Amino acid sequence: MDNHILPARSCKFAASMEIGNLYDKALRFEFLSIEEGMHLFEHAPLTELMAVANELRKVQVPHGKVTWQIDRNVNTTNVCIANCKFCNFYRIPGHPEAYITDMPAYRVKIEETLRYGGDQLLLQGGHHPGLGLDFYTNTFRQIKQEFPTIKLHALGPPEVAHICKLEGKSHHEVLKALKEAGMDSLPGAGAEILVDRVRRLISKGKCGADEWLEIMHQAHKLHITTSATMMFGHVETVRERFEHLVRLREVQAKKPEDAKGFLAFIPWTFQDVDTLLTKIRGVQNLTTPEEYIRMIAISRIMLPNVKNIQASWLTVGKQTAQLCLHAGANDFGSIMIEENVVSAAGAPHRFTYKTIQEAIKEAGFEPQLRNQQYEWRALPETIEEQVVNY
Repeated sequence: MDNHILPARSCKFAASMEIGNLYDKALRFEFLSIEEGMHLFEHAPLTELMAVANELRKVQVPHGKVTWQIDRNVNTTNVCIANCKFCNFYRIPGHPEAYITDMPAYRVKIEETLRYGGDQLLLQGGHHPGLGLDFYTNTFRQIKQEFPTIKLHALGPPEVAHICKLEGKSHHEVLKALKEAGMDSLPGAGAEILVDRVRRLISKGKCGADEWLEIMHQAHKLHITTSATMMFGHVETVRERFEHLVRLREVQAKKPEDAKGFLAFIPWTFQDVDTLLTKIRGVQNLTTPEEYIRMIAISRIMLPNVKNIQASWLTVGKQTAQLCLHAGANDFGSIMIEENVVSAAGAPHRFTYKTIQEAIKEAGFEPQLRNQQYEWRALPETIEEQVVNY
């Protein structure tokens, strides 16, 4: 036998054994290190990675249904001074297209949301230099006064950080005031990649990684339910993606025992149409469907203390998102009656309450409508199907 073949074979066998050991560790719900996660991401066969993540999903979400939601992304304002290089939505102060959403506009949007079966507004905007804590607390109170059943999944750590800076208040003080005014939960917006090297390149005007994570920790201590996100496929390295996942996992591990903390993790891909990041730096989203599915599977494996993993059909499309349901994802997110930010950078995909359920069934699962707390809802009897025109 050719002696030159033996080292290659033994190395291959050792690598296979190592991957198998990592699968076993993941299936015991143990924390994998950054290096271990990267090894699986870069070397594990996709089908095996999907199978391991799928087994973890079955344990964490034993009912086996795929949850989805009806809500509406409403923007409080499009004025922003953060100057993120991937955002086509914002306008600088004084721009002729700048706006602040007023109560008559909210009324129209909420009434329409209720007709379409929705139970929530996802309220986000920009870092407006003139809108402090009173603006948000007054807005939340007025919405809740007129529409007491509507849930407010509102703002995000960068907006909270911006309000704290304007007001000279602590994260705890601002979050407490927002909660008392009617904020039901805090989205994981503005995470991008939780590594400051990346943030300096793409979102220099937003809070740093440490502050983003600290705001989430303070929210968990106040029993404000949150979600976490990751926007990848731009200037980050693979290692930085794993640093992001580990930092989220660490914050989740610090939450009070009776708090829900991060209820879900949603990774999505950078959308590059007409963005400054593409025009100036030449950065393009080259994420393939296989890489996205691999990222979903590795998210389930790296985040054993986060129950729900959501597939971003908005950015990757129906077919890729359907495959993700066999790779650890258990949630399809919202039909998004309205969405302006990611769509402005080229995300073309849309669902209605009928078509999202059809997509879930096509993938071999039973759809289940939920609220933001991942509690099941019955489909309203009088629901209207939206005509998608955005």
